[in-house]
Amino acid sequence: MPEVLPLRALHYNLAAVPSLGDVIAPPYDVIDPEQRERLVARSPFNVVEIDLPEDPGGGDAYEHAAETLEEWTLQGILVADREPGLWALTQEYAGPDGERRERRGILCRVRVTEYGAGRVRPHERTHPGPKEDRLRLMRATRHNLSPIFSLYGGDAWRHIDPVIGGEPPWGEARADDGTVNRVWRVGDRGVCEAIAAELADAELLIADGHHRYETAVKYAEEVGGEGAHRYTLMSLTSLNDPGLTVFPTHRLVAGLAGDPAKQEALAATLRDRFQVEEVALDALDPAGEEGVGVFGYVDSHSRRGFRLRLKDPSELSTAMPERSEHYRQLDVAILESIFLGGPLGMRAEDVAAERGIGYVASAVEAIAALDAGWDAAFLLRPTPIEQVRAVAAAGETMPPKSTYFFPKLPTGLAFNPLF
Repeated sequence: MPEVLPLRALHYNLAAVPSLGDVIAPPYDVIDPEQRERLVARSPFNVVEIDLPEDPGGGDAYEHAAETLEEWTLQGILVADREPGLWALTQEYAGPDGERRERRGILCRVRVTEYGAGRVRPHERTHPGPKEDRLRLMRATRHNLSPIFSLYGGDAWRHIDPVIGGEPPWGEARADDGTVNRVWRVGDRGVCEAIAAELADAELLIADGHHRYETAVKYAEEVGGEGAHRYTLMSLTSLNDPGLTVFPTHRLVAGLAGDPAKQEALAATLRDRFQVEEVALDALDPAGEEGVGVFGYVDSHSRRGFRLRLKDPSELSTAMPERSEHYRQLDVAILESIFLGGPLGMRAEDVAAERGIGYVASAVEAIAALDAGWDAAFLLRPTPIEQVRAVAAAGETMPPKSTYFFPKLPTGLAFNPLF
């Protein structure tokens, strides 16, 4: 059972920074060098200086993060709460589909455990590189700097509403993608205890932040004993939250041009295993289509759009014999098994290292990528949240970037001390 507690947060002193919007940032793993430069230009106190550190003197980046965190604390840029509390977050956003929604989350600290039923479950595979980076940062700063995004069954938010209703937020920040983040600090002990009790029997499903969670587990064991290091910073959102949405991540493929054998193998797979129907490029996105194994496909050679439908779904038990039925039904798993591991000859380590494969969030970006050197694009449907739960409950993890939970949680709202 998960142990969910309030945290004695370290956070920005809003009287000492231009605005909350100037100092928060997206998660470290979606920030490119140009965006990092823009964020630092916005404010020298932007959180990327500690969460995605670079030492201007060429020294150790992680030590630079630790020194910066200490310096900001001594200067009063960051302040520590005297008493523990929860943080209520709302995110008002327009998704890739254009619809406006509001998603709600509760920032707290959760005791780290190994993955397992009734505790915390993953839904995607992880890679060692990002975990080593986050572990070195955690050792240096001794803080969780960004929250892990997790889902639970139930409605703990009902305890929050009466407390924040009509109250102005502690802070408000508009992200570059237009998302309006509003956060309230909830220090009422009774509310915190009610939420902890509500979530005591919940199973937590990690939506985003698998690398950070596994790093937190390793760090806790590395330090040993009991203490604050046994907990990690999470934002918990109900699976029933009306603002919870999952969008697809489309696949781009390179390495076809100049390889006739691979091109013919791909064409044979399309002919033999899929029903192929030509569609206009503006209708290529398969969202809303029924069936198992349905994709949009376009390549840089023909620039014609095609709808692909798997002819015989029963073949998936042969293609993925060791997998559960829920896993076999995943479009991302079908793509990986039939295309990437078949005619395209990609191994699991190629996918993990993103060799010959790329990812984009929209159909427009996927088609445009054909002008940027990519040879083909496969457009996918969103993975239903029920399917994500079912695969996780079966003890399986999905291929990388199987889901795109939007919006991302901002980094910089609150930090969780590990000492």
